[in-house]
Amino acid sequence: MVTSLCHDTPLENKSTTTATASASPPQKSGHCVPPAPVQRINHQPTPRCSSTQCPRAPSSVHALARKGFDKEEMRGKLPASMHNSNSPIRWLSRVGVGLAAILISITTWANPPAAALDTTHAKVRKVMEVQHKVTRDLMSLEDILGTAVSVDGAGEPALVVFVYEQGKNAAEIVNAMPSELLGVAARVELTDKFRAFRGKPDRGGGVSHTAKQTPPIQLGTSGGWRKDLANGYCCGGTLGSLIKIGNEQYILSNYHVFESDIVSGGNGTVAATGDYVIQPGLIDVNCSAANAQNVATLVKKSSLPNHNVDCSVAKVIAGMVNPNGSILEIGVLSSQTVAAAINQAVKKSGRTTGLTRSKISGLNATIRVTYDNECAGGTAFTKTFTGQIVVSNQGSKFLNAGDSGSLMVEDVATNPRAVGLLYAGSSTTAIANPINDVLTFLGATMVGN
Repeated sequence: MVTSLCHDTPLENKSTTTATASASPPQKSGHCVPPAPVQRINHQPTPRCSSTQCPRAPSSVHALARKGFDKEEMRGKLPASMHNSNSPIRWLSRVGVGLAAILISITTWANPPAAALDTTHAKVRKVMEVQHKVTRDLMSLEDILGTAVSVDGAGEPALVVFVYEQGKNAAEIVNAMPSELLGVAARVELTDKFRAFRGKPDRGGGVSHTAKQTPPIQLGTSGGWRKDLANGYCCGGTLGSLIKIGNEQYILSNYHVFESDIVSGGNGTVAATGDYVIQPGLIDVNCSAANAQNVATLVKKSSLPNHNVDCSVAKVIAGMVNPNGSILEIGVLSSQTVAAAINQAVKKSGRTTGLTRSKISGLNATIRVTYDNECAGGTAFTKTFTGQIVVSNQGSKFLNAGDSGSLMVEDVATNPRAVGLLYAGSSTTAIANPINDVLTFLGATMVGN
């Protein structure tokens, strides 16, 4: 849902037959899938498209470099704040990175050997300092999507700069970016835009994460706001996990799954406290809520756009959700949480891709995500998040549209601890709010052993 979810383009039936008046509203890729046959519906002057439908720019740095842009040409396109002698790109390319350690004061950190690469690690902290100095200027460039602390080819902490691979200035940015910024290693990662991940056809096979369950249900399953239908589409995501606020249990998911409908334009209503949350979501019951079941009631928390988490909760209806918080293919969690660390093994259970595993590839990310104002609606706002967790997502195999709201946990067999709340990503990268940030915002604890 960055730039109004290019990923959420209607998946069109190849038939040219026009939909009949009795046909159900189409569901949208990204969070909905159209039934066949269906008529094309254009909601915006510029047609949106899925990543499989759009021509893509070259994906390798070498292919982009062959276009022949030079660094001097790039410097003319950099923001004014980066043209002075302290500008990371211009300054380092002129005088060399060796002076950075002398002219730029960076705190010296001590760290025991073999320590986890988390945000307390000395080398990670050093990269975070540089990241803080350069991110604002870097992200003033249109095609730079964000930054994070990751690792280089040798496994040492480095600054990664996310560049939109189809951006008009992508090749120039790749050529201009030095291998070091202010004394720390830096590298470019080409990606498509980050978007909030709601809905897509089920992957099929294994445990179904889209089927209607017999109560009490397990989580990691399809679900969403009961009225999430507008502009000829229906939407949904993942009912991720169970939390406790005071003495009550709540389903945890994302703001953009439960309560992002903030205008009445496409369906004559907006999300409100007390509305039902259903299982499965509308996208898996042919857009008909009558084919789903009410499992909880929405309690609006309005985490966005003014807070640094994309979360929402729904109070459990008695008897409808397993009170131990069991998640499909993961089981019962620990009630404790754990901080993210680079190369940490993680897993998640979500609507679209089911149980998947990956590893954390970056910390302290600053990224931009654009949100719609209702299902298949227009852009409501663009949010810049800071301090986020980055997860490897090559080919969208870990996280895909419809998996929003999934809980990311450590990859252990029994009682895993929660690490983050997944909400956005690209075909190469998944993004999560640190779970402790989410729980602090909500005043909540995890349900588990």
